[in-house]
Parts: sequence; structure tokens; C-alpha cells
Amino acid sequence: MDFCNNNTRITVECKFCFQQYDILCNKEDLESWKEGSGYIQDVLAYLSAAEREMLISQICDKCWKRMFGEEEEQEEEGE
Repeated sequence: MDFCNNNTRITVECKFCFQQYDILCNKEDLESWKEGSGYIQDVLAYLSAAEREMLISQICDKCWKRMFGEEEEQEEEGE
């Protein structure tokens, strides 16, 4: 499959549920982040927070929410 603008598809498997997810990103941006040239939220800002977390921890959004809850729930508990 061809992607424009040097984009590449990365397949990442969640280490808890073993579901595979495809993430489309610029290859140069991915390499830059892996080399430590910037924070993932800056270098790959166009990805969702869930996609960036998948790259960092290999934990999908569903499993993350199951383990840590949703952000809104945590904020309500702190009030």
C-alpha cells in the first residue's frame, strides 16, 4: 500500500488484549521521536493521545481505561 508524504503504517499489538492496531504516521517523525529528538506529543502531535500511548506502552485505549479509568472519573473523585 502506498502512502504519500513519507507516511508509513505501524502495526502495534496491545500487550494485554493482543488486539492489533494500525497507526499511520510520518516515518521521519517516528524515527525522530525514537532517537529522542523531542517529546512524542510534540513530534507526533497529529496522532491521538491513544495512538501515542500505544506507541509508548503498547497498551490500547480500552485496556488503559479498564486499568486506570477515565480521566473525568478521576477528576470527580478528587473533588
